[in-house]
Amino acid sequence: MTQDSELDVLVRTRIRGLRTAAGWSLDELAARCYLSPSTLSRIETGHRRISLDQLSAIARALGTTLDQLVEAPGDDDVVIRPHYDATRGVTTWLLSDTPGVAVAKMRLTRPEAQCTAEELKVHPGKDWFTVLSGTVVLRLGERTVVVEAGQAAQFSTMVPHSFGVRGGPAEILGIFDHDGQRTHLWPGTGGPAA
Repeated sequence: MTQDSELDVLVRTRIRGLRTAAGWSLDELAARCYLSPSTLSRIETGHRRISLDQLSAIARALGTTLDQLVEAPGDDDVVIRPHYDATRGVTTWLLSDTPGVAVAKMRLTRPEAQCTAEELKVHPGKDWFTVLSGTVVLRLGERTVVVEAGQAAQFSTMVPHSFGVRGGPAEILGIFDHDGQRTHLWPGTGGPAA
């Protein structure tokens, strides 16, 4: 079986799976995407080639995108690989990259003493994080806030800020808006927002 035919089978399986998950019969989906039920049946069973205009109409009716329907299988949608930034002492696992917001698990190793006033960042928005393990020292302008495991912090990112750790590495789960994602997750890494 060629890679193209494997993808073809996967697309047809996705269409059928999304249709049945929605609880729709062939007739119901066919009406929603302006195809005949027999055409849709032949598409799902592989007895008819799918044209781009048909695939687009089917995706729209199913509430998905063409990209999601034809996405090649791989392990990138399953395995979240860490990115290590030695300069900042941060390892990042990007858990969700929904437009406008990012969720990331981060392992911080840079001691609080290495966080200088010159490194304080400012950007629009708010940041939120919870400490999973260890102790995070959050510098907010002239203030130093200690956030321990089980605690969370939320602050305006218009206040100059930086992070460090006390007593060894710490792990956090953070939610960042678009500006926070660009500032905290990708500076100097060559990642998507760089």
